[in-house]
Amino acid sequence: MHDDTTDGPCFSSFEPAVLRPAELTAFSRGGGARTIPLVTRAVGAEVFLTGQTLFDGGAAIALHTHNCPESVTILEGDAIVEIDGTEHHVTRFDTTYVPAGTPHRFRNASATEPMRILWIYASVDATRTLVETGVTARVDAEHNKAAANRS
Repeated sequence: MHDDTTDGPCFSSFEPAVLRPAELTAFSRGGGARTIPLVTRAVGAEVFLTGQTLFDGGAAIALHTHNCPESVTILEGDAIVEIDGTEHHVTRFDTTYVPAGTPHRFRNASATEPMRILWIYASVDATRTLVETGVTARVDAEHNKAAANRS
């Protein structure tokens, strides 16, 4: 039952949604990684963001930080996650929880098999800052830019 009298962003009214990654468009993150945005402002998110990133064999994403905590669960395959300079081997259903400002990255541990992660940012205003360049971008702006490029 929905209580319309409760105030605050966790209780805002929005239409429920069933999101099917197989039916959504993935956009390239470069280097053999593609992201599928799931829970975003487009479906009414006001508190957190979620999505999946698919990694081809050998694919990796650049070392980066966020302005909010992030949790990642491995859905398929095996990965090497680097968190603050320490590498960890993670496999299906293993989950990371990384504080804001902590450098981290994921790479597919297999040269041939795919790998898939589910990510959750603790803010709809999540940003990603690339460690190598210092460039910061909103995570949802990346999704919007990719959608515009497909039009």
